Amino acid sequence: MPVNRNALIRYRTLDICLRNRYRQWTLEDLIEACSEALYEYEGIDKGVSRRTVQMDLQMMRSDKLGYNAPIVVVDKKYYMYEDPDYSITNIPLTDQDLGKLTEVANILRQFKGFTHFHELNGMVQRLEDRIHTAKTKQAPIIDLEKNENLKGLEHIDALYQAILKKQAVEISYQSFKAREASHFTFHPYLLKEYRNRWFVLGIKKKSQPLLTLALDRIIGIQESGVSYLENTTHNLSSHFSDVLGVTVNVGDEPMEVELYVDNYNAPYVLTKPLHHSQKLLETGKNGIVIQLKVKHNFELEREILGYGECMKVLKPERLKRRIQEKFKNAYELYEKELKLSELESSMKKLHRRGSAILENIYTQREIGKVLSMIHRATEDEDLFPRSENLFAIRSLLKEIPNLKSVLFNSNLCTLIREGFGGDYFLTKAIYFDKPLQSNWYVTWHQDVPINVVEKKEMDGFKGWTNKAGLVSVIPPVEYLHSAFTVRIHLDDTDEQNGALRIIPRSHFSILSDEEIAQFRDSAESSFCKVNKGGIHLLKPLTLHASSKTENSKHRRVIHLEFNNQELPGELEWLEREAVEN
Repeated sequence: MPVNRNALIRYRTLDICLRNRYRQWTLEDLIEACSEALYEYEGIDKGVSRRTVQMDLQMMRSDKLGYNAPIVVVDKKYYMYEDPDYSITNIPLTDQDLGKLTEVANILRQFKGFTHFHELNGMVQRLEDRIHTAKTKQAPIIDLEKNENLKGLEHIDALYQAILKKQAVEISYQSFKAREASHFTFHPYLLKEYRNRWFVLGIKKKSQPLLTLALDRIIGIQESGVSYLENTTHNLSSHFSDVLGVTVNVGDEPMEVELYVDNYNAPYVLTKPLHHSQKLLETGKNGIVIQLKVKHNFELEREILGYGECMKVLKPERLKRRIQEKFKNAYELYEKELKLSELESSMKKLHRRGSAILENIYTQREIGKVLSMIHRATEDEDLFPRSENLFAIRSLLKEIPNLKSVLFNSNLCTLIREGFGGDYFLTKAIYFDKPLQSNWYVTWHQDVPINVVEKKEMDGFKGWTNKAGLVSVIPPVEYLHSAFTVRIHLDDTDEQNGALRIIPRSHFSILSDEEIAQFRDSAESSFCKVNKGGIHLLKPLTLHASSKTENSKHRRVIHLEFNNQELPGELEWLEREAVEN
């Protein structure tokens, strides 16, 4: 029985409604939904009659179209599917359908040998497999690569129609790096698929270079009233010819890339070339050397990195160094991983002696990023006037808030969560820079004062304003016993460049000046040598001092303090940053 397009639209609309169990559908609701669908898809504005929808429901219930839809009426008013998993889109193919599909497959198969129809090969095999599965009720023979959760596919048809009809579109787009979406007019020219991801190629304005947008980053597309700018200058067929993937760095020239591939992976690379320009240069005892002529981009690096130790870049030197650096960074991700056994041992030592060192908390890449962010921020004269002494930056995370995401890496979060325990929060963050040939030092002391928000009533706390203009108080000793100090070392530190010197087991009480002098003169002290990327854990009451720098090495340190107790009365911590694990 032939079914016209309008009827199919109504059936599909009714199916969508009846599958939606979060709403109750009356006959009037279904009539309205079908009318809106016909207007949206076909421009028919006269609506749908009550009788038409009733006949559609009757047709769907019957076996005339093979639907046999289990449509029921609840409370004599609301329509729904009795089977919540039913849909007309899931019904099996009829013998008539299978016959027609077989004819289509036979016709397409005749074109498989022609050069211009290579793209049909996968399509014909997929169709034949679908027919075979439907006929025999067996599991599929072909399982093609797919991504069920791929985003952006809903935009393909709109972009395809825009290219076909030569129409500009208004796009709302947010790249992975952007904090918020941008809105602009776009003139699409070409849809491109790469490894199950879809992209659209086009321009924003006349005389601008081609732009490649990922469909999964498109938030919305609307029609535009702007006149379409046809492509008259770009050769779309060759735009991607010199690259792997879709990233084209305009202006770059293709380079000759030579790669060594070991014997085990050589057959895979030879039978499935990395790029159409691939040439075999050498066949050796242990592997092969191939050459590509491509532009340097992200996808090229990712392809090489994917082969791991089985592939080596021989030329050019710039790409070789780049890959080497990435492997080094990847190695550090595994090497610099805080182990719970090591953490447990260090925490016992910290509680017993008042001090402990944990190496390999930050990678060299993370340390470099921290230093770069501090350097860029201190170059901003609005934030840090040149007249200020930049040997220290107090309230560091308020001055440079983006640092938090780098400092609180997985290792530091594990330390706070598993080592400290409880609901700890940050109460102080300071950056210290002991620069080249500096002469400043710190005498023996305990970190007793804490910084608070100034209040009229101090609730019996002894308070004062220090040189930096901060209000400090001396809290009860239990506040200091619950606190932890984390000193992140951004440089290698030893006694030659002002490493901390500590007196173990001095952290159990607040000491008077006389007691500090007695400890200093009688107790044995030790230097705390910490490598770049390591941290020094300290209990606040541990007696410590730092000496003058005796060499030309920097000693840059980020000092963090943590606590899990709120202050009494009206007192508030000056800094209070939550720790997000």
